[in-house]
Amino acid sequence: MAMFLLMVLSIQALVLSTHGQEAYDNLSEDFKKGVNLALQKLSTHSGVQHHFLFFRSITKSDINHGFDVRYIYHHFLLKPTHCPRGTTDSTACHFRNDRPPIDCAVCYKTFGGNIEAEPKPYVHCIHKPSLTEDMKVLRKEQCNIIGYGSGAPTLLATRGD
Repeated sequence: MAMFLLMVLSIQALVLSTHGQEAYDNLSEDFKKGVNLALQKLSTHSGVQHHFLFFRSITKSDINHGFDVRYIYHHFLLKPTHCPRGTTDSTACHFRNDRPPIDCAVCYKTFGGNIEAEPKPYVHCIHKPSLTEDMKVLRKEQCNIIGYGSGAPTLLATRGD
């Protein structure tokens, strides 16, 4: 009986660890770039000790402004793993359930599939329990500035999936 329980728990851990990579793989390239931008910023923060993986999207918005210009807004969660910060091969990294996820919002302009330096991409990530309503409002304002600066419709006025 103990062996069966151990086998079930091992299979469950494997399924949960591959879910993050599968969720990331299902994103379009434009949204993956934003997740990578957030992960890059997070990994340079001195207080972060664990390796994080994409967990799931909360809200996505993609405005095609024409002439190969897109405005991207992506609100998503990153979840810590048992791997240390700086891990390059995350295939063996399993999600931790004893730490809160990190709530991220990114918005940026792409041209030809590449993130543009101007307007500067906005990345805001914080542990989910610390996210306040004021921070949510600030995120929306900052992302709308990116779209308004170029005469584009607001990023948050469109419906994603």
